[in-house]
Amino acid sequence: FYTPPSGFLALCSANLPEPTIGANSDTQADDHFNTVLYTGNGSTQSITGVGFQPDWLWIKSRSTTDSHGIFDSNRGSTKRLFANANDAESTQSAGVTSFDSDGFSLGSNLGQNRSSATLVAWNWKANGGTTTTNDASSSGIGTIDSVFQANTTAGFSIVTYTGNSTAGATVRHGLTVAPEMIIVKNRTSAQFWTVYHKDVGVDRYIELDRDGVSQAQSSYNMFNSTAPTSSVFSLGTLISTNTSYNYLAYCFHPVEGYSKFDKYVGSGNVDGPFVFTGFRPRYIMVKVASDQINASGWQIYDTARNPNNVIPTYLFANTGDAESDTAAAYINLDIVSNGFKSRAGNTYGVNQAGTTYIYMAFAEQPFKYANAR
Repeated sequence: FYTPPSGFLALCSANLPEPTIGANSDTQADDHFNTVLYTGNGSTQSITGVGFQPDWLWIKSRSTTDSHGIFDSNRGSTKRLFANANDAESTQSAGVTSFDSDGFSLGSNLGQNRSSATLVAWNWKANGGTTTTNDASSSGIGTIDSVFQANTTAGFSIVTYTGNSTAGATVRHGLTVAPEMIIVKNRTSAQFWTVYHKDVGVDRYIELDRDGVSQAQSSYNMFNSTAPTSSVFSLGTLISTNTSYNYLAYCFHPVEGYSKFDKYVGSGNVDGPFVFTGFRPRYIMVKVASDQINASGWQIYDTARNPNNVIPTYLFANTGDAESDTAAAYINLDIVSNGFKSRAGNTYGVNQAGTTYIYMAFAEQPFKYANAR
């Protein structure tokens, strides 16, 4: 209403700082993360519209109970893991056959290309498949050799390494900021996916393929009770993260206006808590972290499958269940210009009173440029 005093700006989104990833920047949110929807044909096809070559590709059938397929360009397109199972890595020549400049190509594997099935693919960019080998003894960074590709602009890296069964071993992750979330999988042996999240802490862990709450770590724990640094993450001596097997790690740190890894506490009210992210989310994955009685799965929401509020449909990362809206009151969310808000009542899905939830979220637009839905 009044002209701001000299040296000050009006309080409006147009005067927010310019984000690194945003509409007037050299790079946009969908240059680093994007969601595409497609229909399987049971044969071969190329999926386009991603906008970049995906380096981490996560595919789930929305209409069938086929498992979540996890692929990345560090390991090669034919190497598959399941997000909802502890299976070791397998080779699928008819699954994802290549990572392409604007998407990916598929063979006839039912999990990724079942005829007439509707599917969703979540895509992250690392470094276009170009990896860096870290010889720890030569570089002085970490104590275990690693192969990584990092997108330092978007705070994401893919790391492969072979464990050494030594407590306190460290692995170079390739980022320049300490990760706030790390997802680790033993590729050689059937072991649970192990997740570090800053709001679970270094003395506890949580698993991607199960609906359990965070667990205390033993003295030979997953991450050696040590927080990641700007160059390495630490390991204990358990088989899920560090014995003489091959491992995979996805590492993330937040980028203002693009990604966030944080927590909130449920209120139990239909007019639930608002969670500020600083951007309009394109993708959100939420998990109960604290409630020992009401454990719940990793719930995935995105605006490609749900373009309008209230969001009624859900997929669970830890099950092969098809997409459903039968439990709408259990998972309702609004996605807004600067975060998200629970519209569920006192349910353990996203808003149990007093329960702590952790989440990871990626942007559609930073708040400075986001519009309401």
